[in-house]
Amino acid sequence: MNKMLVQGLIFATALVGCAQNPDVPAQSNATTLSEEAADVCDCDAEAADNIEDNNSKDVLPNMEDDRPVHAKENSESEEEVEVEDDEFDEVETGTVTVSVDNFLSDYSVVISKTDDTQVSETDAASEGEVSEDEAVAASTNNVSDVNDADNVISDGTEDTVVINAARLNPPIAPANTSQTEESSEVSASTTNGCPPVNPEKSTYTVDEANKLENELIADVEYQAVRGGYPIVDTNQTLFYSNDAIIAEPKAGEAFYGQDAQFTKNAPSYTDNGDGTISDNVTGLMWKQDPGEKMTWPEAIVQLKKMNQQEFAGFSDWRIPSIKEVFSLVDASGVTRMSAESSIPYINTEYFVFEYGDTSGDNCFIDSQILSSTIYDTHTMNKTTAVFGYNFADGSVKGYEIDRDFYCYFVRANPSYGLNLFIDNANGTITDDATHLMWMQNDSGFYKVGANKDGAMNWEEALAWAQQMNAENFLGYSDWRLPNIKELHSLVDYTKSPKVTETAAINDLFYCTKIINAFDEEDYGYYWSSTTHDDIRASEAEYNAASYVIFGKALGLMNNNVMDVHGSGSQRSDPKSGERSAYPAPDMNSVSGDEQRVYNMVRLVRDTH
Repeated sequence: MNKMLVQGLIFATALVGCAQNPDVPAQSNATTLSEEAADVCDCDAEAADNIEDNNSKDVLPNMEDDRPVHAKENSESEEEVEVEDDEFDEVETGTVTVSVDNFLSDYSVVISKTDDTQVSETDAASEGEVSEDEAVAASTNNVSDVNDADNVISDGTEDTVVINAARLNPPIAPANTSQTEESSEVSASTTNGCPPVNPEKSTYTVDEANKLENELIADVEYQAVRGGYPIVDTNQTLFYSNDAIIAEPKAGEAFYGQDAQFTKNAPSYTDNGDGTISDNVTGLMWKQDPGEKMTWPEAIVQLKKMNQQEFAGFSDWRIPSIKEVFSLVDASGVTRMSAESSIPYINTEYFVFEYGDTSGDNCFIDSQILSSTIYDTHTMNKTTAVFGYNFADGSVKGYEIDRDFYCYFVRANPSYGLNLFIDNANGTITDDATHLMWMQNDSGFYKVGANKDGAMNWEEALAWAQQMNAENFLGYSDWRLPNIKELHSLVDYTKSPKVTETAAINDLFYCTKIINAFDEEDYGYYWSSTTHDDIRASEAEYNAASYVIFGKALGLMNNNVMDVHGSGSQRSDPKSGERSAYPAPDMNSVSGDEQRVYNMVRLVRDTH
């Protein structure tokens, strides 16, 4: 077995902020896998009124040193590490940089490609320390093919490959977060059959829940591989203006470039006839019927029973990550004021789905789907939250872990949800797991829009993509506004302004800082091309579009500003409105969600 001597450069510097210099983006810990539910239904308003001030107005700390970690003085120590693997028989000696994030206590490999060096998936470091044996974990899933991709620089310019590995150690919040603050009391009463907003105390603290999450992840042995994270199409087939269904727009016309004009990886399922459904795009196998509702702690117990009993002949079932759950989203769903007038955001020809309490119309959307992804700080009432997707109203939010959820258990393809980012050194980032290429910098960096701040309404965002194509932006003429599933793939759930003092995205990407509706320093919401037909998000039909929150998911409840849903949430805004009226809290929402309407944009294109 041949040996490759790898020069391990171990960074013991905590990583903060998105890259402020887009030409030299910061190398980051690149991991994947991580509301309170006040706006689950309008009848939670009574309990919500009892929530007291949680001192959630956290202003981001001063971040004067925005240089990438590798550029800071006296921040490196060198040691030689021997790595053995048959896969490196013909690989020349290269340089591997191992970045350690003090907040996250794990690491990923960042490869500087000075030749044809191939390095694959990483192990996690314990307690922020990396041993010589752990510095590089070489596997059969290498990234040598990146040199053949049509999006990789081939003129000798150095590229950077970031391999996203599943987190195996709980993140540790900075001392200045509010995790140690006492929870204020809320009413545990229910109204009209709806559950309470949250209990007085969660079964597990954030740290305890993170430990359990990491144990679940370790059992799965998630591993990032090339092409291992195919994004299933949203199945949105209708075309929309700001307030109507329209005929398909042509290039150069208003609203051209929206979701329905691009179909890739159309949804495809197989009913196995044994209570399971196979996704023919993702390779995931799902339990067809989620059964009775259960809390997050109860789901962990149920998982053990399923595997002990070898449900459908398998013993490797797991609680899905939020990215795995999101793969099931069908954006042809519709949310109206009752279950009878709505269409769920999941294919009910294959999956069993139930709306929530239909005895009162306000609570029919109480049908949240559980994930394994814990939010690494608190939401609302300082309780512990887990991310879930609501197939009744089409949103991702952080919910208190002791509320009742449905759970679609899953198995197979332990690569799903893990990114393989490549810095092409030309203003683009390729994800070799999804085969998507992204703008490294957002619209704010390019100072577009009427106010030159990067913020645009939905129609303007679509038009900007057309403009960039006409200009052959960064050498390509096939840019588009990403659909909501593509955009969601960028979320890094180990990051947030409250925990890592960054946006919830890999540090290779530049994120424009803004001032939100509550005069706090923040990061943008980012538009998708996907219309969200939910009259709860906008009073007019067809007037809302989905976005992803990479900064703070704030709301105004009882005149208190708080983190209501968690960084990495997916909600929707009206597509248009008077610029002077936004940003502002939505007073029609129980949790007073901040609406911006004028959001940031990060364009995408296909590499295959």
